[in-house]
Amino acid sequence: MPVRLGELAVPVIAAPMAGGPSTPELAVAVNRAGGLGFLAAGMKTVEALAEQIAAVRKATDRPYGVNLFVPGTPADRAVVDAYRERLRPEAERWGVALPEEIGPDRDGWEAKLALLLADPVPVVSYTFGLPTAEEAAALRAAGTTQVATVTTPREARAAEALGMDALCVQGPEAGGHRSTHRVTDRPEELPLLELLPAVREVTALPLVAAGGLGDGAAIAAALRAGAVAVQLGTALLRSDESGASAAHRAALTELPETAVTRAFTGRPARGLRNAFIDRYGPYAPPAYPEVHHLTAPLRTAAARRGDTDAMHLWAGTAHHLARSGPAEAIVAELWRAARR
Repeated sequence: MPVRLGELAVPVIAAPMAGGPSTPELAVAVNRAGGLGFLAAGMKTVEALAEQIAAVRKATDRPYGVNLFVPGTPADRAVVDAYRERLRPEAERWGVALPEEIGPDRDGWEAKLALLLADPVPVVSYTFGLPTAEEAAALRAAGTTQVATVTTPREARAAEALGMDALCVQGPEAGGHRSTHRVTDRPEELPLLELLPAVREVTALPLVAAGGLGDGAAIAAALRAGAVAVQLGTALLRSDESGASAAHRAALTELPETAVTRAFTGRPARGLRNAFIDRYGPYAPPAYPEVHHLTAPLRTAAARRGDTDAMHLWAGTAHHLARSGPAEAIVAELWRAARR
């Protein structure tokens, strides 16, 4: 039976946060609170994804979702080479080697789709674009509810034309990657509470609001603006079930501001502003996932030494409101506050 996002007991969806923060335990905890838990398939092997799906199924009989990164086209090698040379002194400083050859990477797209068709999950959402018409039709036939992440009315129209069941409307306040459908697109700056009605003008699909929703008042405002549910990511980063590192958790309360940068992955992403962003952000090319692979050794080394001046610390604009404790309790309290 299709999952209707407007009929959740608690209209809260766990944002799929790739790279570690989204865990099966976090998805299950949000389910226990009456919301919809999510797994992040991006930057994960198909084997690891299958293991996480099995873990969620074992722990809950409620619906859950899986988010996929839609692959793009290979970047211009020259711009990647130029960025490598700019990063080389940083790599030498910390004794790490940058990859000299970065081949094509579709993030296991075909294998992950095959997994989700052979053993369907209740909900699949897309980031960075849309599947082909044939791929969308196959998942629809498998009974999967499909959600497209959009950042503009134009992207919303394209998603509706493809037969998506719902849209996740991501405002510029969101932490992590901006979900623009083309890597070269400059992200729009229309605030979420203005973007929601702008998207509503072009589609009647159910809308999920995402971006900067850190307290009850913000959640209530998004629902009043036309969303049937909200998607929370940064608000859950400090929860007990989050896979975020200790350094990332601490930085959410210690670093004062965020910035949107291509410095770490080649795609615009909002994170806590630090020295790496200031030093390299102006020079990072629109090349994803090439820049992601290029900076991976630097980010791994920074994480190992707990260096928040060099780590990628994805966070939304309401990061200072993120609280610690069980995710189920965090969601319950945010929903109580929103209802008030």
